[in-house]
Amino acid sequence: MSYERRKVRVGRVVSDKMDKPIVVSVEWSQPHRVYKKNVKRWNKFMVHDQENSCNLGDTVRIVETRPLSKTKRWKVAEIIQKGDVAELQPEEIATPSIEDSSNDSE
Repeated sequence: MSYERRKVRVGRVVSDKMDKPIVVSVEWSQPHRVYKKNVKRWNKFMVHDQENSCNLGDTVRIVETRPLSKTKRWKVAEIIQKGDVAELQPEEIATPSIEDSSNDSE
């Protein structure tokens, strides 16, 4: 089969919580039909990652393939760039309790 006819997209991994599949967000732009200003749009694709090598924030190239499941029609061709995502998420950071300092001055 000819590989030149397959669709190729470049996107960023937004979820890698499942075993084999990852979710890749592909951003693209198109002019607004009335105002003619470029508007950013994005699509999310379920992508098959055989080796589980992709992590959150990675930039990957994906290629269209045969249907692998109900929602997966893409597979990872290569990892272009490893992403830098913080280990601690904002909800995991505990805020220190602020005691009322006005009671200490009396």
